Amino acid sequence: MTTRAGTGNMGAALGSILSGVLEGLGGVLSKSSRGSGAGASSRRRAGFYRLQLVPALLLVAYGALVIWSASLTIPEASFPRHLLGIGIGLGGAFAMWRYDYRIFANMSRALLVADIVLMLLPMVPGLSWSAKGATGWVKIPFIPMTFQPSELAKLVTIYLMSSLGAEYNGRIETLRDYVKLCAILTVPFLLILLQPDLGTGLIVLVVGASIIICSGARRSWVLVTVAGIVAFSALVIAMSMTEGMPHPLKTYQLNRLIVFADSSVDPSGVGYNLQQAKIAVGSGGLLGKGIGNATQAASGFLPEAHTDFIFALLAEEFGFVGSVALLGLYALMIFPTIILAQRVEAPFGKLVLVGVATMWSFQLLQNVGMCIGIMPITGIPLPFISFGSSSMVTQLLAVGMVQSVWHHIPKAA
Repeated sequence: MTTRAGTGNMGAALGSILSGVLEGLGGVLSKSSRGSGAGASSRRRAGFYRLQLVPALLLVAYGALVIWSASLTIPEASFPRHLLGIGIGLGGAFAMWRYDYRIFANMSRALLVADIVLMLLPMVPGLSWSAKGATGWVKIPFIPMTFQPSELAKLVTIYLMSSLGAEYNGRIETLRDYVKLCAILTVPFLLILLQPDLGTGLIVLVVGASIIICSGARRSWVLVTVAGIVAFSALVIAMSMTEGMPHPLKTYQLNRLIVFADSSVDPSGVGYNLQQAKIAVGSGGLLGKGIGNATQAASGFLPEAHTDFIFALLAEEFGFVGSVALLGLYALMIFPTIILAQRVEAPFGKLVLVGVATMWSFQLLQNVGMCIGIMPITGIPLPFISFGSSSMVTQLLAVGMVQSVWHHIPKAA
């Protein structure tokens, strides 16, 4: 049993470690931006894009604090394992920063093959590992860890669709080309539905769609496509609710949509998760209950408090102020990414940044939204905050992708 004094000492130690890391990074970043004139501009591009990097690192630190707090009462929230994911992710992000992202611009076929392989890996006998009814993980040989290939596939899809979209240089002239892009995007989307993982599938679909739109698709084509998706979704839902008809949606997926439409439905059954998440968020008040005092999670009322419903746990402990601070950090990370996309002249780099910014924005909207009842419940993690090494590594690799675009801006731009 951890005493209150022990908890305080651990919190102080963690705070000291995080402060030291951030101070050290700040020193490195400030050195990389020193100088004046043309030479300074060249060195600045060879360094880091601090406007995006610093908020991302602060989110990682915030997430580490939240997971450490969750680990005090939730055995599954292993803090050392979370730190391992951060360490691997930071190493990968550094490698991505150094690597010239433009090499992927002419590798669309190889990227499509990589996407397909990643989606099919969890179906390979001997590698497959199932959890919560989904077969989206693979066992890593020789070490007791698993990895979710679909997380990495998000980034491969960003490179793939950006590579294809960049060929049109900002304007898709024919409907045939637009249909071709949409058809290629459906390949990873449909493959991930076989796992089944609708949440990650939606991320892939939304990210790919945003890249296609920014590649120069005509508004009329996009509107017709959206209308078709809405009509098809309505048909699937209607079939799943009609006796004697095929049920494309699983029972739990249909129940989530029903609860989203009416949050008061069966609060002790299918609506339980949403009700408990709302209670956790509301009970945090203005300043929260404090670290380690998330009673909804500690008492076992809030399910998946360290993963899917991590925002509810955060809001209960840190309150409205802590939640606003979290959203502020996301804004400080996402908007500079969009600003950089506007500055970059190369179509491929511009579309890569659009894809990364869309991925972060959609995951943020979906995860926070489902905790407060404005979005359907899905298993989409909160970037940099939710427990899970696969997610953490992927999000940090995405940071490396942004830094690589900055790092390789031509001097004449």
